[in-house]
Amino acid sequence: MKKVFRQIISSMKVDDTNYKTTPEDLVDDQNGLISITPSIKKNEEEFNQTFEKNYDFYMEKVFVGKQEGLILYLTSMVDLPTVAETIRPALANAYRNQKQVSTVSELENFQKEFFSSNDCIVIEYIHEVSWYVLSGFTVILIDGLSKGIALSTVTTESRAVEQSKTQTIVRGPQDSFTEVKATNVSLIRRRIKNPHLKVEQFTVGKDTQTAVCIAYLDNVASEEIVSQVRQRVKDIKGSAIFDSGNIEEFIADRVITPFPMLYHTDRPDTVSANIVEGKVAVIVDGTPYVLLAPVVFTDFFQVSEDYYQGFMMASMLRLLRYLAFIIALLLPSFYIGLTTYHPQLIPTGLIISIQAQREGVPFPAVVELLLMEVTFEILREAGVRMPRVVGQTVSIVGALVIGQAAVEAGIVSHFLVIIVALTAMAGFVSPVYSFANSTRLLRFALIFMTAALGLFGTIIGFLLIIAHLASLRSFGVPYLAPMGPFILEDQKDVFIRLPIQLMKRRPNYLHPKADMKEPNPNPLPSKQKEESS
Repeated sequence: MKKVFRQIISSMKVDDTNYKTTPEDLVDDQNGLISITPSIKKNEEEFNQTFEKNYDFYMEKVFVGKQEGLILYLTSMVDLPTVAETIRPALANAYRNQKQVSTVSELENFQKEFFSSNDCIVIEYIHEVSWYVLSGFTVILIDGLSKGIALSTVTTESRAVEQSKTQTIVRGPQDSFTEVKATNVSLIRRRIKNPHLKVEQFTVGKDTQTAVCIAYLDNVASEEIVSQVRQRVKDIKGSAIFDSGNIEEFIADRVITPFPMLYHTDRPDTVSANIVEGKVAVIVDGTPYVLLAPVVFTDFFQVSEDYYQGFMMASMLRLLRYLAFIIALLLPSFYIGLTTYHPQLIPTGLIISIQAQREGVPFPAVVELLLMEVTFEILREAGVRMPRVVGQTVSIVGALVIGQAAVEAGIVSHFLVIIVALTAMAGFVSPVYSFANSTRLLRFALIFMTAALGLFGTIIGFLLIIAHLASLRSFGVPYLAPMGPFILEDQKDVFIRLPIQLMKRRPNYLHPKADMKEPNPNPLPSKQKEESS
């Protein structure tokens, strides 16, 4: 029985509003599945002990028709007006009618007569009662029956849909995900009105019991990629899952790498576009950031606004992002290498100006650079962690004041301040924060290699980075695709973006089932056509 029940759990597919997945982790492995006892007194003792020292746990004896019963819920998790206006009147009505609820068939009839079948679930195990109560349901147990019913009374309080705070755009949709899973799934479904969009739900985290969904188009996404994502989510053994970042570490192909192995975003349009391309979205309840798998290196240089404006402007801005990445990664190293080891490569007038500025500086160029880089990192972190009202002011004013004071004190040169400022600004161009962080880490590594070996150290470090990128895989997809391996057809949307009319195929490196982006084969009903026109 236990084995069959677990197989049913693992194969369940639910939509964005379904909370019926029962987590395996609550099953007692030693004693098997423990059924609800038909004794109200024993149930009262059992759940008083289970939920002791919880101020928000509420349990009350009620009448369910002719039988005595128990009603259980957490006041902090349920919508109390729903309980007061829906459940209690239904119980009062059943009591007035002296409804008989002493058998399973009578319980099913009671459920159909007094409650909506979509919001009412028949349960039969002790661990189900605990899980549904903790999930915001109201559970009713009936004396003489070893089954109960769980009613959906989950509170709908949540943050409103707002503008994205991490990936802002000028033209295009201005909404973003919230911390509520159902809201996030609905934002995707509004954009992809396709019955092939599948949303599977799983429960991970032994203590937190966090709901995790994977969304994909079953007629487009590679079955191998979908299977890998599904299996890795199922195999998560963590005790606490609070954010998609926790999920990312569990399901990523490689953890020891500075580069992000999944793409995270809070933009519904970005997620929807990637699902249509053939990727899989991982939606975690409690966080506004959705993961996309697989991911490739070039994904971190693309933004949704590239497809909302002309292809020429989009191509120019994308090339600018690649240039900014090179500047943020290599500019400080080139400064150290050229001024310390290879000054003959710098034009005479410029090297004279640089040396004149450094005459009073007591530190070598590498120490001078590291001093300013570390100072700027401290200011950036302070700006992020401080209250938003003063955070940006502190980071900007602090950088100006400290930079000017350091120059006047003769600790650093004017030219170095320009180098550090340009490097920092180039780092801010990256659309994805996690990718910008990897650039920051690698920049320091290249500075140390250049300080030891000159420009040869810069070249060696850069080649090592490329070799590392070539070794990475994201759910079986090469991280450098479609550049390595080179796929000619996919170059239409890498460094530049060609007109949308020419991009008729999905990326080949994703191995989609449907290669062509075909029009919808199912036309809209005539009435809907008239409304849309």
